[in-house]
Amino acid sequence: MPVSEPSNASLPESDETSQRNTCPEAGGSPRPTPTRTVEVPCDLCGRTSFEVIATRDRHGRPLQTALCRCCGLVRHAELPSEQELAAFYAKEYRLRYHDEWTPSARRVMRAWKNAARIHRQLQPFLPATDRQRRSLLDVGSGIGCLPKLFEQTGWDAHGIEPNEGFQAYGKTRLRAPVERADLQSMPTELRWDVVTLVHVIEHLRSPRAALADIHRRLQSDGLLYVECPNLAAPHAVRSRLFHYAHIFNFTPVTLTWLARSVGFEPVMRFGHPDDANLQMLFKRSEPQRVGFDDRGYRTTIDALLRAQPRHYYARPFYWYSRCRKLLAYAWEHLTANTFVQRLERRLADPPEPGSLGPSAARAA
Repeated sequence: MPVSEPSNASLPESDETSQRNTCPEAGGSPRPTPTRTVEVPCDLCGRTSFEVIATRDRHGRPLQTALCRCCGLVRHAELPSEQELAAFYAKEYRLRYHDEWTPSARRVMRAWKNAARIHRQLQPFLPATDRQRRSLLDVGSGIGCLPKLFEQTGWDAHGIEPNEGFQAYGKTRLRAPVERADLQSMPTELRWDVVTLVHVIEHLRSPRAALADIHRRLQSDGLLYVECPNLAAPHAVRSRLFHYAHIFNFTPVTLTWLARSVGFEPVMRFGHPDDANLQMLFKRSEPQRVGFDDRGYRTTIDALLRAQPRHYYARPFYWYSRCRKLLAYAWEHLTANTFVQRLERRLADPPEPGSLGPSAARAA
């Protein structure tokens, strides 16, 4: 059944005496799977011993997906280069997965409502500050709905997005403070109060490197919000889980371990445990030495073995959420064009002149 209050359950404890690359070797999956040594070590624990758990993506194209035998992190066996990813997300990603160069009215409506949900969820946790204006950076901002909402409530908000078509739409039609850029190109002297990664971390070549970079760019009391697919959630068919754009696949255990090892302490996990997406809020802290026991590996293996249609469709939560989704889709078809027309008219007035970065949150 759905929960009305955020859930903070099942967050793993850390062992400060353990090293990142030290962990007990997992006992192996219940089903025999090929093992391989990868060239690029695991982004979480640093090991190179993986099990191949899939050889094709959701569309039947060749793609090896591998499970770390130490910590349970799931990723592509072969990682694309940063140059390949930059080209893919600039021009190909939206066309291949959404069949859109600029967003449809339904996608705009959905993005705005999702941003409103996140904005509402974060309100009780936003840091109080005596700085002139609080600041937010939304990485992988799409059409910029989230920074636009924060901007409307007085924040010095900024979004960065690699895709040309979606960024241009947000900038010109929604007057959103979103630019074509990546995290590495942002000025290093800026310090943000909040950074958001909404369906971004799974697309990165190194989530660890990105979180470490964000850690350096946050204020000492800054917050990080991460939303990504939840591999531990119930799934109907295992073969539909993996595709090229999602380089990494996280469970609550592996995401929390990664965050703690870089220097983020979990504050809240929002939503229902069966939700398809993780919605987790972290606070900047000091990096911890995480002990990698078999929880990460076992959580992932259990989730993969549960990916069976009879278990998936027998859940009451599936029918509840499915009915809500179908009603939402029907409502989108009926109202999206009108919604977007009104939204664009309401946002037509440009914001007051100001900087694109934190105006009063510079490093000392």
